[in-house]
Amino acid sequence: MKTLILGGTREAREIAHIASGERGFDIISSLAGRVRDPLLPEGPVRIGGFGGGEGLRKWLVDNEIAGVIDATHPFAGTISANAAGAAADLGLPILHVRRTGWSEQPGDRWIRVPDLDAAVQEVAQLGERVFLTIGRQGVAAFAGLTRQWFLIRAIDPPTGALPPHHELLLARGPFSPADEQRLMARHGIDVLVTKDSGGDQTAAKLDAARSAGLPVVVVDRPELPPGAVVVETVDAAWTWLRAIASR
Repeated sequence: MKTLILGGTREAREIAHIASGERGFDIISSLAGRVRDPLLPEGPVRIGGFGGGEGLRKWLVDNEIAGVIDATHPFAGTISANAAGAAADLGLPILHVRRTGWSEQPGDRWIRVPDLDAAVQEVAQLGERVFLTIGRQGVAAFAGLTRQWFLIRAIDPPTGALPPHHELLLARGPFSPADEQRLMARHGIDVLVTKDSGGDQTAAKLDAARSAGLPVVVVDRPELPPGAVVVETVDAAWTWLRAIASR
């Protein structure tokens, strides 16, 4: 069964790894190409965009794809919507893999917001020294905040406008709670901003913020397309893929 995995996440790499050891599965992984030095999965990999929904639809036809697994980042809303639309048009089975989101714990001071614009409004009122951990995309939304100082952490440098007062920290998780606590203390951080990415790779910052009693602005995930079939684990995704292949 020829399957496209829309990847870039640990779950996508694990699915590709499992499928590479099984007979009867022909897996192609696709990465958006937004990270300069991505972690590559096993097997064939294509890097770059498809040219929107219509481009993806044509690529699926040209490459005789029989099923799609969308295991992109929880905030990659555009490609998830395009994949759902293209799969529906072609009558292809599609599964969305989304790791469980983070849950508020006793002692947390979370402010949940629907998008980055709302996060900007909250930050403007909450603190003076902001730890911005939303990746490189979306940093420009905070460029108009001229009073606050930002510690901006990302894997690659942001390409858009930046807040006038900032320091850029290029790093890839996982991070430990102790390291996160030291980092926040060293920079005098008084508010954390994050997307609800879920998983344990970058959850240590939430533990550190809880220990320090800091407010955390948490940006909610975009909604998946209506009717989307969703699982949270690699095991569930593999079960789905085997079931589809056996039809």
